[in-house]
Amino acid sequence: LNLMLNHYRDGRISLERIVEKMCHAPAICFKLKERGYLREGYFADMVLVDLNKKFKVEKKNILYKCGWSPLEGRTMHSKIVSTIINGKMAYNNGKVMKRRVGERLLFEQ
Repeated sequence: LNLMLNHYRDGRISLERIVEKMCHAPAICFKLKERGYLREGYFADMVLVDLNKKFKVEKKNILYKCGWSPLEGRTMHSKIVSTIINGKMAYNNGKVMKRRVGERLLFEQ
Protein backbone atom coordinates (compact mmCIF):
# COMPACT_ATOMS: atom_id res chain seq x y z
CA LEU A 1 0.00 0.00 0.00
CA ASN A 2 2.80 2.43 0.83
CA LEU A 3 4.32 1.97 -2.62
CA MET A 4 0.94 2.52 -4.28
CA LEU A 5 0.52 5.71 -2.24
CA ASN A 6 3.93 6.87 -3.49
CA HIS A 7 2.62 6.36 -7.04
CA TYR A 8 -0.50 8.37 -6.10
CA ARG A 9 1.72 11.22 -4.87
CA ASP A 10 3.63 11.11 -8.17
CA GLY A 11 0.36 11.36 -10.15
CA ARG A 12 0.55 7.84 -11.61
CA ILE A 13 -2.67 6.49 -10.05
CA SER A 14 -5.76 7.86 -8.30
CA LEU A 15 -6.84 6.95 -4.77
CA GLU A 16 -10.04 5.50 -6.23
CA ARG A 17 -8.03 3.20 -8.49
CA ILE A 18 -5.87 2.07 -5.55
CA VAL A 19 -9.01 1.13 -3.61
CA GLU A 20 -10.39 -0.66 -6.67
CA LYS A 21 -7.21 -2.68 -7.24
CA MET A 22 -6.26 -3.40 -3.61
CA CYS A 23 -9.70 -3.90 -2.03
CA HIS A 24 -12.48 -4.55 -4.53
CA ALA A 25 -10.54 -6.62 -7.08
CA PRO A 26 -9.11 -9.20 -4.60
CA ALA A 27 -12.55 -9.65 -3.00
CA ILE A 28 -14.09 -10.25 -6.43
CA CYS A 29 -11.25 -12.46 -7.69
CA PHE A 30 -11.31 -14.74 -4.65
CA LYS A 31 -15.10 -14.46 -4.19
CA LEU A 32 -14.73 -13.31 -0.59
CA LYS A 33 -18.05 -13.06 1.17
CA GLU A 34 -18.91 -9.62 2.58
CA ARG A 35 -15.44 -8.11 2.17
CA GLY A 36 -13.65 -5.66 -0.10
CA TYR A 37 -16.20 -2.83 0.20
CA LEU A 38 -17.45 -0.49 2.91
CA ARG A 39 -21.10 -1.52 2.95
CA GLU A 40 -23.72 -2.14 5.60
CA GLY A 41 -23.55 -5.79 6.65
CA TYR A 42 -19.98 -6.23 5.43
CA PHE A 43 -16.96 -6.77 7.66
CA ALA A 44 -15.37 -3.44 8.58
CA ASP A 45 -11.83 -3.85 7.18
CA MET A 46 -10.18 -0.44 6.79
CA VAL A 47 -6.81 1.27 6.67
CA LEU A 48 -6.50 4.89 7.77
CA VAL A 49 -3.66 6.78 6.08
CA ASP A 50 -1.97 10.14 6.58
CA LEU A 51 -1.19 11.18 3.00
CA ASN A 52 1.19 13.92 4.15
CA LYS A 53 3.36 12.07 6.66
CA LYS A 54 6.73 10.92 5.31
CA PHE A 55 8.77 8.16 6.89
CA LYS A 56 11.83 6.14 6.03
CA VAL A 57 11.61 2.33 6.11
CA GLU A 58 14.20 1.23 8.65
CA LYS A 59 14.87 -1.94 10.60
CA LYS A 60 13.49 -0.28 13.77
CA ASN A 61 10.06 0.39 12.21
CA ILE A 62 9.61 -2.91 10.36
CA LEU A 63 6.91 -5.06 11.95
CA TYR A 64 7.32 -8.13 9.73
CA LYS A 65 8.10 -11.30 11.68
CA CYS A 66 11.15 -11.88 9.47
CA GLY A 67 12.56 -8.51 10.61
CA TRP A 68 13.55 -7.18 7.19
CA SER A 69 12.04 -5.54 4.13
CA PRO A 70 13.23 -5.03 0.55
CA LEU A 71 12.09 -1.42 1.04
CA GLU A 72 14.63 -0.63 3.78
CA GLY A 73 16.19 2.77 3.19
CA ARG A 74 13.32 3.96 1.01
CA THR A 75 11.28 7.05 1.90
CA MET A 76 7.52 6.66 1.85
CA HIS A 77 5.41 9.77 1.39
CA SER A 78 2.32 8.50 3.22
CA LYS A 79 2.01 6.61 6.47
CA ILE A 80 -0.49 4.02 7.62
CA VAL A 81 -1.96 5.32 10.88
CA SER A 82 -4.42 2.56 11.78
CA THR A 83 -5.65 -0.78 10.51
CA ILE A 84 -9.11 -2.02 11.44
CA ILE A 85 -10.04 -5.67 10.86
CA ASN A 86 -13.58 -6.92 11.40
CA GLY A 87 -14.39 -3.56 13.00
CA LYS A 88 -11.63 -3.95 15.62
CA MET A 89 -8.39 -2.01 15.88
CA ALA A 90 -5.48 -4.25 14.86
CA TYR A 91 -2.75 -1.61 14.47
CA ASN A 92 -2.59 1.98 15.67
CA ASN A 93 0.23 4.54 15.54
CA GLY A 94 3.08 2.05 15.25
CA LYS A 95 1.70 -0.53 17.66
CA VAL A 96 0.12 -3.88 16.88
CA MET A 97 -2.75 -4.63 19.26
CA LYS A 98 -2.24 -7.65 21.52
CA ARG A 99 -5.66 -9.20 20.87
CA ARG A 100 -6.28 -11.18 17.71
CA VAL A 101 -8.99 -9.69 15.54
CA GLY A 102 -8.79 -11.82 12.40
CA GLU A 103 -11.49 -14.30 11.49
CA ARG A 104 -11.79 -17.12 9.00
CA LEU A 105 -12.59 -15.86 5.51
CA LEU A 106 -15.83 -17.03 3.95
CA PHE A 107 -16.13 -17.60 0.22
CA GLU A 108 -19.16 -17.33 -2.05
CA GLN A 109 -20.28 -20.75 -3.28
